[in-house]
Amino acid sequence: MAAQPFLDTMVKRRSIYPLEKKSTISDARIQEIIKHAILHIPSSFNSQTSRIVLLVKEEHDKLWEIAKEVLKGVVPADAYPSTEEKLNMFKGGYGTVLFYNHRPTVQGMQEGFPAYADKFPTWADQSLGMHQYAIWTALEAEGLGANLQHYNPLIDAKVRDEWKIDEGWELNAQLVFGTPVAPAGEKTFKPVEGERFVVFGA
Repeated sequence: MAAQPFLDTMVKRRSIYPLEKKSTISDARIQEIIKHAILHIPSSFNSQTSRIVLLVKEEHDKLWEIAKEVLKGVVPADAYPSTEEKLNMFKGGYGTVLFYNHRPTVQGMQEGFPAYADKFPTWADQSLGMHQYAIWTALEAEGLGANLQHYNPLIDAKVRDEWKIDEGWELNAQLVFGTPVAPAGEKTFKPVEGERFVVFGA
């Protein structure tokens, strides 16, 4: 039963949207969690294609002001108030983790292993997804709530300009986090046995 604490934390990791602009842990601890994930999450051929940017406090606020500016230019005027309300909710958190794939590394792997060239972008996404899950779950274990957003590619250029992000970094997702104000909503489950899981030989 050594895995049970980990399994229990998996259950607690949920999408939580109402967040306070506070953190239950220090910025140093958040960085420690992220760096631990970067070092120990697997990647195909040990290619290490994932890249991460952490924004907290005022820098986090800047991100969601950028999102509001960009979305205001593409969302119909009558629909924008509800969009702005949602973006302000994300801005209400403490920080955002930006997840990137490093295109030059992916391209280098494609050139080095041409037989698998069409697989490396998918494999990079899979590794980055593991980073997202591990960091999200670790933050949950520290008493923080989080939700994962995908405003790329709309915000990519302005984000790149604001924080001088390398052009080879391709934005994939934004993990908003902070101190939970309310618990996650009820979660429903499709059947597991026979529909989402089958066993042979056991």
